[in-house]
Amino acid sequence: MRRLVRVERRKSASWAETLSTLTADGLWTTIRSYLGIGRRWRQPPITDADGLRQFLETRASFVAQTSLYGYVRTRAGMRYPELFDDDGFVVSLNVAKWQIWLACLSDIAVHAGGRLAVERVATEPEIGRLIQRLVADILERTGIPQDAGPAFAESARLVQERIAACDWAAVGGAEDAFTESPPSLVRWAPIVDELKQLDEPIVLNSVRFRWQEVRRDLAKALDAAAVLGADAVAPADAPSPAISR
Repeated sequence: MRRLVRVERRKSASWAETLSTLTADGLWTTIRSYLGIGRRWRQPPITDADGLRQFLETRASFVAQTSLYGYVRTRAGMRYPELFDDDGFVVSLNVAKWQIWLACLSDIAVHAGGRLAVERVATEPEIGRLIQRLVADILERTGIPQDAGPAFAESARLVQERIAACDWAAVGGAEDAFTESPPSLVRWAPIVDELKQLDEPIVLNSVRFRWQEVRRDLAKALDAAAVLGADAVAPADAPSPAISR
């Protein structure tokens, strides 16, 4: 994997398709779409399973994209646009963005399940089945992107394993769920290791900071009773889609 070389320091469609085709120029379009620039952004109420699935997918994409591209842009400085002419670097960046997306999906899905558990409107097995079904659906819709690298399928499987083994009551509604996405950026960002070691505390905190607004949006918008209605939770013996080659 091509890594970003040392550079001068500086001071300062569907979402799955967007993540797959994102370029340096496309990042700002994605941010504008999420933030609703030009109008007052308001997260609509989440009242069913499909609304929660969309929330998980879009927020995982947003945090993955802005975290990775923001970090690389900060480190590259004025050379940032030139990096996209380097085919080796682009390959590494694509692998990184999908791995970080999986980590973000894992974290926000666990957090959402924890919030549902806090509301006490369903049993933990019901919550588990719902979150497993939504994550499996997102992964099935995404498939295995051509630019995701050979580790994508295994990483997706680990996401599903984490969801299946989750103790929802222990997660709660705080920030305890966000354990995978911050270190994932440090691990996968195509930047030389010695620079990432210097940056690690700041990088970890930057990812945690990006989740704050997402957590607030979910807390305000989530109607747990509606989402966990009788039609929202799949039967216990319902098959769950799996990622496979």
